[in-house]
Amino acid sequence: MSAGGVWVFKNGTMELDHEAGTTKKALVYVPANETIRTLEMLERRLGSLGWERYYEDLAVVQLHKRDGSIDLISVPRDFSRLRSTHMYDIVVKNRGQFKVVDVQASGSTSSSTN
Repeated sequence: MSAGGVWVFKNGTMELDHEAGTTKKALVYVPANETIRTLEMLERRLGSLGWERYYEDLAVVQLHKRDGSIDLISVPRDFSRLRSTHMYDIVVKNRGQFKVVDVQASGSTSSSTN
């Protein structure tokens, strides 16, 4: 299996840089066109959609649907560690409510998925 990234030379050796050449992603709450920037913002939006905290853990926050469905969302407590895989999980489990966008260096965004 091939890992994503770009091969670069560092200190005379060739290393795979997983961050180089990748585009940063952002999670957007579609109804308000609001970029989710904190765990509190995310929990507030998910709470309005019927999600609530499921389990207390120092590393992750887990949320489940109040209606008793088996869906579970796990996100890192440290929001800076939120990755595109977490974002797409939120999008899939809340169709039409969130989308993932590419973030350019200038701060503008372009749609990546709905």
